[in-house]
Amino acid sequence: MGCLSGWSGFLPGALLENDFTIYVLYLLMFQVGISIGSDKKLKEIFRTIRPKLLLVPLATITGTLIASALVSLVITTWSVYDCLAVGSGFAYYSLSSILIMEFKEPSLGAQMAAELGTVALIANIIREIFALLGAPLFVRYFGKLAPICAGGATTMDTTLPVITRYSGKDMVFIAILHGILVDLSVPFFVSFFCSL
Repeated sequence: MGCLSGWSGFLPGALLENDFTIYVLYLLMFQVGISIGSDKKLKEIFRTIRPKLLLVPLATITGTLIASALVSLVITTWSVYDCLAVGSGFAYYSLSSILIMEFKEPSLGAQMAAELGTVALIANIIREIFALLGAPLFVRYFGKLAPICAGGATTMDTTLPVITRYSGKDMVFIAILHGILVDLSVPFFVSFFCSL
């Protein structure tokens, strides 16, 4: 229906010129909040949150950086630091690709910086898609925390409904905390690895 509405030309110009997808995302997050807030076990879930849960984002960051460094052994076009910068997007493709292009342009030139930014965009979109589509398999073979680690920075927004469905409502707070912490680390790690 959305495609047909857009093609028909009947929509007001304000809808076409502005990006309203962020408001749809906010509505989705609001609905998840209502679902969580109405859960009778909310107090019990809060009591189960412990400082050791900080190990989940730490595992995500460490695992991603190790995998990115290993990929650099296969991809000879980019240095290990370039691969680490791409991996440091943690599925936050919109921010990481722009940061990489801005930080790498002085050292690589506009063309190569744009290519690396495009690689970051595609790699992080693919990570998000794998997290969305692979969540049931990740839970089955690796446990309830696996979709959270796979989702990277997206666990507080786009992959949260899938995590809630397959990992359970008791993992929602872990996913949100994980998403916030990993999300906050993206500018730091991307800028750090781009500066090397």
